Amino acid sequence: QVQLVESGGGLVQAGGSLRLSCAASGRTLSTYSMGWFRQAPGKEREFVGRITWRGGSTYYADSVKGRFTISRDTAKNTVYLQMNSLKPEDTAVYYCAVIANSSPQVWGQGTLVTVSS
Repeated sequence: QVQLVESGGGLVQAGGSLRLSCAASGRTLSTYSMGWFRQAPGKEREFVGRITWRGGSTYYADSVKGRFTISRDTAKNTVYLQMNSLKPEDTAVYYCAVIANSSPQVWGQGTLVTVSS
């Protein structure tokens, strides 16, 4: 079983940047993808982006394309979400997840990102 721990959330002004980390432990991730999702207050959880663990290919939701970048460090078993040009509407709890068979299978506990206007 894989365990995921996110970190790096916090309060930032609009236009600022944050980098979230997701550290994985417990099992090799080479056959999976890792995804980032977010859930704003009163809204459903939504997809942000994903990265394949083996090749590093990425895919993003339109709402974050060009502003957010996902990367991974295979030696550290860690995935990152670099968020630039943040907007108040990016305020949410951000979760990482292991994606297998095209759906999230394991979730982290989440980290709160608050963007002030």
